[in-house]
Amino acid sequence: MIGMALRAATTGRRRRLGGGRLGSGRLGSGRLGSGRLGSGRLGAGGGAGFALAACAALVLAVPAGAAASARPGGGSARVRAEPVLEVSRGCAGQNAEVEQAVDYPYVYEAWIGCRGIGFARSTNGGRSFGHPLRVPGSAVPGTLRVGNFFIPKKGWDPAVAVAPDGTLYVSYMVIRHHSEHPVVAASTDHGASFTRVAQVLPPTQPKVSFGDRDFIAVAPDGTIYLTWIYGHNVAKVLTGTGHAYVFLQKSADGGKTWSRMTPVSRGDLEAAAAPLLIEPGGRIDVLMWTVHHESFTSSADGGRTWSTLVAVRPGAGRIDFGALGIDAALGIDTAGTLYATWNTQRPGGDIGWLSYSTDHGRTWSAARRVTPGHNAGHIMAVAGGRPGIAYLGWLSLNTRHGFAQYLRPFSVHRGWLSAPVRVSRKFGNRHIWPGDTIGVSVLTHGHGGTRVMLSWASAISQQTSQIWAASVTGL
Repeated sequence: MIGMALRAATTGRRRRLGGGRLGSGRLGSGRLGSGRLGSGRLGAGGGAGFALAACAALVLAVPAGAAASARPGGGSARVRAEPVLEVSRGCAGQNAEVEQAVDYPYVYEAWIGCRGIGFARSTNGGRSFGHPLRVPGSAVPGTLRVGNFFIPKKGWDPAVAVAPDGTLYVSYMVIRHHSEHPVVAASTDHGASFTRVAQVLPPTQPKVSFGDRDFIAVAPDGTIYLTWIYGHNVAKVLTGTGHAYVFLQKSADGGKTWSRMTPVSRGDLEAAAAPLLIEPGGRIDVLMWTVHHESFTSSADGGRTWSTLVAVRPGAGRIDFGALGIDAALGIDTAGTLYATWNTQRPGGDIGWLSYSTDHGRTWSAARRVTPGHNAGHIMAVAGGRPGIAYLGWLSLNTRHGFAQYLRPFSVHRGWLSAPVRVSRKFGNRHIWPGDTIGVSVLTHGHGGTRVMLSWASAISQQTSQIWAASVTGL
């Protein structure tokens, strides 16, 4: 089976498994079910039996009130993980795969849960969160049958972005109108309500089309950009006989209407995910997980043309199909330095990497190893801070103890600024699926130092995964 089909069958699909273990269960009941991590195969129920490959930022288990600290190398300041907040409290069932955006003092969290896409906000810089709600349009009833698989139609793969005027956008995938496609919900009152929901529909096809893993960003002029994975036929993609590629769409009217789909970079390049960001000058930067390694491209004209594709340090290793998550994350600091993170599985076991670019992605630094171990899976995320500084977050799946979350600051000029800070004090249940993504954002920096906000999903003392958030100070 081709890499894209394998990825498509797993990424964005595990959260939609039915009531059994992920190793032996079926795509089925329309719920996250018990969400157990199993033997790495999707199902004895027929179809392709695809290897599990996704959880792009599975996260650790952290009890409320826990805190951790580490003394930075060579410095006297104390890095401290603050008490953990349960963001999804009140959302019944499994809650997983959180994404985050910050428009200080507002902190926004969106995730798979609340029987659709869950959402909660903080109005005080992440010190507390309000009651969660379900994003409108995400509770699509029913299932789609693909061969022997029954895929729930309700929302998955959330993403979050904030416009310069404060408008909040939450995107996610659903199955409606004969296609798997993105939906974008807009809020003009800082997340108190969502008053506009737009279906971002692909061209009509004879069969149900395939769609997965959207990412969203907003340019300084307010233009919204959306990347997502698209294939003409969901059955063919899931069985390895069809292809899926990265496409871009944009909206210049606050998400009311959307442009036609245009391919990112070459139109024949298969990829599993394509996170994007917009530079202050309007340049669109995209990091693509192109099956076995990362590739970078950018557009200076709103996505009409793209720069030559650059492989980001493929010599660091190979990404296997069995990777734990979406092996691509992209960040930018206030000086415009780009930071890319990813994981490789061969050679040497699972290793997280960092590379940075100071010339808009034309060249990339040597790959720097981030994670200390190699026997556990790691999920990477990165946020840029002040000039030359980035904050690396990763979830480590310790096969003996379970999930644990870490954060570490990095300097382009000085290297690591601290030992890894374990944000979690307890390990998460290694059998409960926490989703594909974590959130990492810079909150403030100044006389009191930098605060970095992290969010993740994990099952701590029960069989149900919840969304957690905590800030790290003294950075």
